[in-house]
Amino acid sequence: MSPDPSHRDDTLAVAPRNAPDGRLKFNGDNSFHRELRRRVEAEFKRSGTRERDSAQMYLKTAIILATFVLAYAALVFFAAAWWQSVPLAIVLGVATAAIGFNIMHDGGHQAYSEHRGVNRLMALALDMVGGSSYIWRWKHARFHHTWVNVAGHDSDIDLGALGRLSPLQPRRPWHRWQHIYLWPLYGVTAIRWHLYGDFRDMLTGTVGERPFTRPRGRDLAGFIIGKLVFFTLAFGLPLAFHSIGSVLMVYMLVSAVAGVLLALVFQMAHVVEEAAFPVPDATGLQMATPWAIHQLETTVDFARGNRVLGWLIGGLNFQVEHHLFPRISHVHYPLVARVVEETCREFGVTYREHRTFGAGIASHYRWLRALGRPETRAVAALAEAPALPG
Repeated sequence: MSPDPSHRDDTLAVAPRNAPDGRLKFNGDNSFHRELRRRVEAEFKRSGTRERDSAQMYLKTAIILATFVLAYAALVFFAAAWWQSVPLAIVLGVATAAIGFNIMHDGGHQAYSEHRGVNRLMALALDMVGGSSYIWRWKHARFHHTWVNVAGHDSDIDLGALGRLSPLQPRRPWHRWQHIYLWPLYGVTAIRWHLYGDFRDMLTGTVGERPFTRPRGRDLAGFIIGKLVFFTLAFGLPLAFHSIGSVLMVYMLVSAVAGVLLALVFQMAHVVEEAAFPVPDATGLQMATPWAIHQLETTVDFARGNRVLGWLIGGLNFQVEHHLFPRISHVHYPLVARVVEETCREFGVTYREHRTFGAGIASHYRWLRALGRPETRAVAALAEAPALPG
């Protein structure tokens, strides 16, 4: 059975190449998902809380954007020595990641506002900092959110030959050391988006292994203007005041900080020991579980009690809640989490969580190391999600 219609904007399934009827489908009884949605809606009504258009979110947006503008202006117009540029570049990198985690992410998932225009404007914040909100909508909101951790369908776990994140992906000899070399390479994640990834996707018409509809009209104009704005901010304006060497060094540092933060938040939610990597049936057209159960099997929360971290990364330490309710603003995830955890207990569904940030990092490290070793277990066994200890 396909995902619930309430998620249509965020989880539009696009036909796999071997699926003549249009999509890789989910199977099973959706009673858990229906009851969970009913309870979450009831909790919002009981508390008198709006799912979107939160004053808290608008204030947060102002703080993040102000930090970005002030750090950028200080770097371009006032910084004259390395000891001034380095801390400012780190702040700018964190602010860039925060724009993606908070403003753009809620806007792209239609979770920022009830008004489509406001959501689109907030999603365009990604274009300002070097990505493409249009391609992101296909890559993340559609492919990833529909088919989490399904190799060949979820492009977010596809590093090509560079790394092996799923047991269903082929192992290369150099993957033996991926638990070491991938960490610094996470720092080039943002640079790859800026200079290669989006352009490659546009030229080939594919995201990972999956085709997508190239932008036209307003979407194409947004892509082009966004890239022009970003390259002007990243290189054009700074080169009027600083040497090319200084500009490139600051660009790489800002991008490395943002890239590491962006990569790690995703990896700790899905590419860890406790997350499943399910396989479609023999036809390649059907998953064995309902959509909501699939989200819970493939997603792991982390450090839910860390309010500072949660504020910075847009509540994405509550990844389970985000995947089940992508159109609810992230500022409400703690409220949603209480309902989700209680409902999971009643239905006997495993709720996966790492209690600390460090535990999530360690689990990701062990998973990379395990997948880099020569096969010692059957792929099917590796694809199963082990229960969390304790």
